[in-house]
Amino acid sequence: MQKILVIGGRSGIGLQTVELGRQAGRSMFAFSRNTIQGVNNGVQYLRGDVTDSGDVRAAVRGMDAVVLSLGVPLDLRMLTGPISVFSAGTRIVIDAMQNEGVERLVVVTGFGAGDSLAAIHPLQRIGFNWVFGRAYADKNLQEQHVQSSALQWTIVRPGILTNGRCNEAHQVLVAPSVWRNGIVSRASVAHFILQTIQQGTHVHQAPVVIN
Repeated sequence: MQKILVIGGRSGIGLQTVELGRQAGRSMFAFSRNTIQGVNNGVQYLRGDVTDSGDVRAAVRGMDAVVLSLGVPLDLRMLTGPISVFSAGTRIVIDAMQNEGVERLVVVTGFGAGDSLAAIHPLQRIGFNWVFGRAYADKNLQEQHVQSSALQWTIVRPGILTNGRCNEAHQVLVAPSVWRNGIVSRASVAHFILQTIQQGTHVHQAPVVIN
């Protein structure tokens, strides 16, 4: 049975990944600052800070795969910054995985990160950069850290997120020529994450995922 660590596993896509993995009978570990350590409903909860190398290395040890799903509150801090948790946490996770011999990493960023920004219409980029510019500047650095690592990585770029049901027929857009924005449920993104880990697909790719 694969042991999967989800960093950011108490909310959003991370929480959905933990829950879907649990339902599928996988061995799930949820890492978060805001949790009570222990086992609950078959999930092992680990309390720790992604920017603390000791916490991360202890959590990564013995895992078969790591899912990194970080987020920041949508408030004035996103507009005024600075934001560095994406890049700083990812660098620590990569170092911990390399030191512990864990190779499979799936990182959630978003549509508009990295070279997918070119797929956003120039007029839409104005509002996008005003609201998300600081966060996505750090996500760009996050993606660079991942892509320059020696790990078996996949970067997942979801579109506009909803709390809808899981759509197992979600679209996975790999080629830049077909990248486009669209809605996608957090559960659908979680389904893709677990599928790509199980099947070993999309290694060294950064697909856009929409419904």
